[in-house]
Amino acid sequence: MKPGEAIASPLRLIALPKITPNRFELVADEGRTVLLVNSTASAAKVGIPLTAEAGSGARLEWRWKVSDALVNADMNTKSGDDFAARVYVFFAVPLSALSFGERNRIRIARFLSGAEIPTAALCYVWDNKHPIGFIRASPYTNRVRMIVLQSGANHAGQWLNESRDVAVDFKTAFGGDAPAITGVAVGSDTDQTGESVRTWFGDVAFVGPAR
Repeated sequence: MKPGEAIASPLRLIALPKITPNRFELVADEGRTVLLVNSTASAAKVGIPLTAEAGSGARLEWRWKVSDALVNADMNTKSGDDFAARVYVFFAVPLSALSFGERNRIRIARFLSGAEIPTAALCYVWDNKHPIGFIRASPYTNRVRMIVLQSGANHAGQWLNESRDVAVDFKTAFGGDAPAITGVAVGSDTDQTGESVRTWFGDVAFVGPAR
């Protein structure tokens, strides 16, 4: 894809019901095409069709840059669950492996949203105040575990490179072996705090036995 082109297949916009979506565009930055996310009291992500067998040692790598960290976000509460940047990795945990309550909650969420809600996800975040390495469940669902990779505004405006062994992270966060990876998504969200941020993503890929 080239700068100025619309977000189209194989990329996929993933929006939330009744929430203003972010604005996404492909732009040139330092001579390379990257995804720019403009988020103002809004939220959405772009799905990237990457799959891999997590246990085979595949590492997820990407670059990201934020214009600033959010000021009023608080990942411990629903009302503060906003981030300058998020990178999701979705996993194919069978519904049968979940508790009765978890199965019902996911089925209801899928029915209400009309989307195939994943049964488990890691969410790598650029937070505003928690230390790097901090892990906690989403305040909305314990099927999403958030991992802080960057925190605060010291590196705002700078490209940073990330590389994660998602199988290791899954075991740390969920306490079991990682199943197959079904997809990746990137985005930011400011719908709770009403703040504004610009976020750039580039070179999102699995390195190793990905397909």
